[in-house]
Amino acid sequence: MSSKAIEAGGPVIIGAGLAGLTAAVELSPLPCVVLSAGQISTGTSTGWAQGGVAASVGVGDDAALHTADTIAAGAGLCEPDVVAAITGSAPSAIEWLTAQGAEFDRDGDGTLRLGLEGAHSRRRIVHAMGDSTGAELLRAMIAAARRTPSVQLWEYTTATEILTDESGVVGVLVRTGAGVIELRTNTVLLATGGIGGLFGHTTNPLTSRGQGLALAHRAGATLRDLEMVQFHPTALDVGIDPMPLVSEAVRGEGAILIDETGQRVIENPLSARDVVSRAEWAALQAGHQVFLDAREHPGAKFDELFASIAASARESGFDPITQPLPVHPAAHYHMGGVKVDLSGRTDVPGLYAAGEVASTGLHGANRLASNSLLEAVVCGRWVAQHWHSLGFEPGIAAQSPAGPRSVPEAKPAPVVAQVRRVVSAAAGVLRDREGLLAAQAELAGLRHHNAGLVGYLLVSAALERTESRGGHARTDFPNTGTAAEHLLVPGASGVPLVISEPIGAVA
Repeated sequence: MSSKAIEAGGPVIIGAGLAGLTAAVELSPLPCVVLSAGQISTGTSTGWAQGGVAASVGVGDDAALHTADTIAAGAGLCEPDVVAAITGSAPSAIEWLTAQGAEFDRDGDGTLRLGLEGAHSRRRIVHAMGDSTGAELLRAMIAAARRTPSVQLWEYTTATEILTDESGVVGVLVRTGAGVIELRTNTVLLATGGIGGLFGHTTNPLTSRGQGLALAHRAGATLRDLEMVQFHPTALDVGIDPMPLVSEAVRGEGAILIDETGQRVIENPLSARDVVSRAEWAALQAGHQVFLDAREHPGAKFDELFASIAASARESGFDPITQPLPVHPAAHYHMGGVKVDLSGRTDVPGLYAAGEVASTGLHGANRLASNSLLEAVVCGRWVAQHWHSLGFEPGIAAQSPAGPRSVPEAKPAPVVAQVRRVVSAAAGVLRDREGLLAAQAELAGLRHHNAGLVGYLLVSAALERTESRGGHARTDFPNTGTAAEHLLVPGASGVPLVISEPIGAVA
């Protein structure tokens, strides 16, 4: 494929969600280019995040407690040093976001209003606009990026390949409205989000199909714990694809999970998400329906606390104040990703990753609620601070090429629907060897497509983890193994050679 080559003038950041924009703003005054596959502010999971930012800023709370809760939820796969570093940076992350213009919810005396979510031992969830935290953070960071002269935002540009030579990264191949461009740079940050779009039931944008994982794998980077997918227990089950999310904060305010007879599906609806999802799945498999009952708690306060959720429910014909809401587990967050250190470095020189696409060791086998936005901003800043330490020269980033401002979004290839069907059937809430083997065989012939490749790597890793741990549940291996180990997929392997890595290994 012929392409025009231009100098980026600085790092290229692939993805315009919270992690990517944070890195771009923190890098100022050094130049960078931020690529967004669509219009800035659309197509990113950040803007859909109803939960908040977990931070130990309340009375009686501290980073050690936040660390302990994170490690407990992570089911043995967290890297303790990483957890301590990121949770310890949470209060300063809130201060930094506030300085960028984010408006967090506060009580009358000006103190941050703190919510409670599952598996947290304290009220430490900092929200913005109630259940619209992600949208508010995205708004603030887009505004910050637009007023930062060193940041060039390229809309409707899709990265199709990370270019490398024996020294590492040398550029990015980018599809734009003006044609294909070879954007020359020796520094690339993947901030492309997750993989929910590979599943039939998901709360993610359908365009979140693991593109960053495919780019990294083809470039030679190591991937880690790909089998670890978190299924959110309370996606609104009203026939919409992707499914509207009903935040865990609703259960934090006292809502319970019941079946059609009014019996509780699980006694503690604030158990870790994997536990709640499996309880719901068992009820669904037994022929029951599952509902989130908020009629008593929060009751009449529902609209005040969760305005956007209430609106979504009513648009679908349900009043959360007077009716239980039908819910279903849905793919929500990917704990696995590109293996990185705390500076975001992969094992390919010049290639970095931050946010959901990365595997830092924070989330382990099961992400603690509201740690994802925290990780995105903390690690996005750390990547940029590392770049500052490398001695980049000030300059001017490349401007977006002339051409149509918008490129009509291509309809997903038929292979995407096939991958969603196969991955959902084999790698959903419950998994087994027979289903995973069949999926691996079907997906093997689809690896030319990014969605097929990521689906294949995911089911292959799930097949190798012969235990149940966190978000990975095997009916044929229901017990948790005695030794917690990461599973690695080396880059660009023809057939993934999945190897184990002990907790605490140097990235």
